[in-house]
Amino acid sequence: MLDVFKEKFAAQGFTEPSPIQMAVESPMLAGTSVLGLAPTGSGKTLAFTWPMLEKIQVGEGTQALILAPSQELAMQTTGVVREWAQLIDAKVLALTGGANVKRQMEKLKKHPEIIVGTPGRVTNLIDTGKLKLGHLELMIIDEADELLTDETLDQIREILDATFAESLQLGFFSATETEILDELPRWFGQNVEKIDVRDIDQTQGEVRHRTMEVGNRHRVDLLKRISRVDRLRALVFFNKMQELQHVVVELRHQHVSFAALTSNQRQVDREKALRLFRQGKVELLLTTDLAARGLDVPELPAVINFQLPKDVTTYIHRSGRTGRMGADGLVITMGDDHDIRDFKKMMKSTDYDVKPGYLAGYQIVDTKPAKVKPTLTFDHPTHGTEATGARHRVAGLGHPDSVREVPTEKPVQKPTFEAKPKRKKSHNKHSKKKGMRKKNRDRSTEK
Repeated sequence: MLDVFKEKFAAQGFTEPSPIQMAVESPMLAGTSVLGLAPTGSGKTLAFTWPMLEKIQVGEGTQALILAPSQELAMQTTGVVREWAQLIDAKVLALTGGANVKRQMEKLKKHPEIIVGTPGRVTNLIDTGKLKLGHLELMIIDEADELLTDETLDQIREILDATFAESLQLGFFSATETEILDELPRWFGQNVEKIDVRDIDQTQGEVRHRTMEVGNRHRVDLLKRISRVDRLRALVFFNKMQELQHVVVELRHQHVSFAALTSNQRQVDREKALRLFRQGKVELLLTTDLAARGLDVPELPAVINFQLPKDVTTYIHRSGRTGRMGADGLVITMGDDHDIRDFKKMMKSTDYDVKPGYLAGYQIVDTKPAKVKPTLTFDHPTHGTEATGARHRVAGLGHPDSVREVPTEKPVQKPTFEAKPKRKKSHNKHSKKKGMRKKNRDRSTEK
């Protein structure tokens, strides 16, 4: 490792490189093509970045190409590589789909030493003659188990044909091993040294793997309740875009804090969703396996499988988003009783300790809460006393410890009035009448 790299490494608080970083350094510096296998979150990006930068000759054109399966991973990798490349004044350019291609063409004229891109955009620029790889010496295929399939495999081989390099060094990196990774010499025509540190790597923290049985109709409601768990943020994985969009509508209607990250979004919308989630401004980030492949979200507390992963490899990559760099994590897999049975059968071939999990109040627990029927209890007043209120407890509703005071009506009392004193009769009125009667009698006598 270069001295400037050692200083920066120490300044960031690290004491020693991770197993994959130590294992691939010597063969990569020697020009050997390698296959690096290590758990997610174990520092694979820096494992190929440091030896790559040591071999770069500044000002000699594009010498290294890094391919990633998604725009987000390509931009994330660009940020990491650029941070270290600036220490030796090397230029790094991202070439991803969804970004302004004309602006990318203008930046290519500055002849960056390192390019990070997605296969589709890179092959497009090669076909149009805007990207030339005649000086390329090293090509890294990150998340190789995902990239070396179907269409992207053909694109990578097309890129190789455009390099005109007789001894191009290759680097393949992945968290899981697939069949094609055992056949790299046949596909790429050169020997590849396999370096597997998955059994000795201890960089991942303690991760709990839990299942939650729930019917399809109530799955969104459960997700809403989980989003209210204390200090929980989660990547929520879907298999189908249609289901993701349906849940987006439901959560928005229920005013749940979330964002969505999908492959059909505009680049600016994808970046905004990731930024809001990383900053903790939303609790849930809904995504698919392709969109979230290789994403690094620091200190991510949880991963939720809203839909069952299609295979063990998919589960490994999903669960690898949490519990990184020694932090604890949680993986929740939802499904009805049939789904959970199928999931457990699939996971029997792994070392994961999968157990049932339950939502109790605002926590995920391993013990099933006791079912208590809702009851109403009132403290009735005794004879001769006035009731000021009643304790109204509804078991099983709201927070388990919630008790609220419900005022009761006080006994209605008839209003009482003080008797008014009788007015003393006035004698003036009667005297007047008596005088008028006397006057009338006198008139009758005179007649």
